[in-house]
Amino acid sequence: MKTPTSLEDLIESLRCLPGVGPRSAQRMAYHLLQRDHAGAERLAKSLAYALEHIRHCEKCNNFTEEIVCELCRSERRDATLLCVVEMPADLLMMEQAHCYKGMYFVLMGRLSPLDGIGPREIHLDRLLKRVQDGLVREIVLATNFTVEGEATAHYVGELLRSKEVKVTRIARGLPVGGELEHVDSGTLAQAVIERREI
Repeated sequence: MKTPTSLEDLIESLRCLPGVGPRSAQRMAYHLLQRDHAGAERLAKSLAYALEHIRHCEKCNNFTEEIVCELCRSERRDATLLCVVEMPADLLMMEQAHCYKGMYFVLMGRLSPLDGIGPREIHLDRLLKRVQDGLVREIVLATNFTVEGEATAHYVGELLRSKEVKVTRIARGLPVGGELEHVDSGTLAQAVIERREI
């Protein structure tokens, strides 16, 4: 039996989502068409609206419907601090931790030459422009502790070395409530190296 072309297109479209293979995409498509027409319509409208109205904030590069996002317009934030994160989800985690009150810059990725992602693709030109606004005094590099995240932090650090700003990197170490016997040796070693006086 031949699958209708529009159904094939829907299944193939759903496969663009991360972690969605052919079987998952097929199940999603059948569910939307068979059991949740209202959900399918809402999804289609939301996606169309988002594609038309969501853009990158001119200051922090995060997603917004405005030219400059609400966070960047806030007078309660410390404009002298700029935290560089890889993705919008990282910014949300920082905000949920309630440990940082400065501004942000979202790279929308990390350096990964094997995947064809270089400095242009992660908007480093926009970051440099932001750093040179005269307000920023410290850059906090909060990229992930992966090979790509470390390479990105190193590259950005070197790029900013000649600027008149302090560049720091978030520390890594033991999780709160973690027990030493359950921590991997790399994390434990890094925690010892980055120890501080109390």
